[in-house]
Amino acid sequence: MGSIQEDPSSPPHQPPIITVSLSSLQSNSIPLSTLEAAFGPSSLGILLVKDLPPTFPALRSKLLSYASYLAALPASTLSTVEVPSARYNVGWSHGKEILANGAYDVHKGSYYVQPVHDEGLEAKGRELYPELRDMTSGNVWLEEDVLPGFRGVMEEMCGTVIEVAALVARSCDFYGEMRIEGYRRGVLEGIVRGSVATKARLLHYFPPPPSPSTTTTPAAGDVPEKADDDWCGTHTDLGALTGLTSNMFVDESLHPPSPLPPTDPSGTLPPLPEMSSHPDPKAGLWIKDRAGRVTQVHIPRDCLAFQTGEALQVITKGEFRAVPHFVRGGGAEVGEQGRVARNTLAVFTQPNLWEVLEEEEEGSGKGRTFADLAGEVFGRTV
Repeated sequence: MGSIQEDPSSPPHQPPIITVSLSSLQSNSIPLSTLEAAFGPSSLGILLVKDLPPTFPALRSKLLSYASYLAALPASTLSTVEVPSARYNVGWSHGKEILANGAYDVHKGSYYVQPVHDEGLEAKGRELYPELRDMTSGNVWLEEDVLPGFRGVMEEMCGTVIEVAALVARSCDFYGEMRIEGYRRGVLEGIVRGSVATKARLLHYFPPPPSPSTTTTPAAGDVPEKADDDWCGTHTDLGALTGLTSNMFVDESLHPPSPLPPTDPSGTLPPLPEMSSHPDPKAGLWIKDRAGRVTQVHIPRDCLAFQTGEALQVITKGEFRAVPHFVRGGGAEVGEQGRVARNTLAVFTQPNLWEVLEEEEEGSGKGRTFADLAGEVFGRTV
């Protein structure tokens, strides 16, 4: 179980990364102080869960390998699972997202899937929010013979992440019921288990190209703003809890994902050989704490991580805070050594579109719904 020790007389320091076991979540025995250390106002906003089922590491390796296999498919094939009417937030997306600096994000490709299904709720979303096809369009999949086994592995991993996320949510609900006036009983677990607005995003960060410019590797806690987020810009997540796998780093010059290899006896593509770490030790996920300092987060391969999002911050009335984070690519010299890609999975557990996150003060309006928040975010894509 994760723990925190703090000397009140000591100078300010970077908060620790909190780790808990799956069994402690299952028994609902996480201390409130541990949750506050993980998600509270002075935290990094991230919780690691260890001791997952023994099948998890192999499942992770299979799925994250599919990110490289997918991104290596011909553009004509990938275009069949692009959904422009959903602003590319369903199926395949590459180079469509607009970053904070106004540039299109060409550094990563994504495959979006809705992992939770309920026909009645899905129909309600389409009826109430026809303009938000980003959130209400059904999944699209490649034909099985194009990418064998992908759909089954993706659905299995998403189910695993959501089940663990629901246990984290149950602990957060207990905290809310004990510490937050007017907190709705079981609200977060209900969102995680039952919302059809939840999105899974399989991510492939393309290998950075060689560059003649010299890149200076910054010290931890002192990453230059203009160079720190070249793989994924600094942002906070939209939803409640975001489930994350660890990075998979693949040298695609040594292990090319194309052409596709034969399937294994289970009908899935074999995992790609994984690097023990990125050649640039500063590459990967970074979090900005409440004081603006940055901390690199290394998620073990046999663990899941859960980050706090904007919806959770609203639901908990600011007790748990959304965490700003970014993904840093490798330095220019890495592109000269090989073609190192980063693959990962993010599962964004999000309220249903009609869920009211923030009541209107002293008024009779409906308040701010998750649809309002989603519309603001998706408006930044084409």
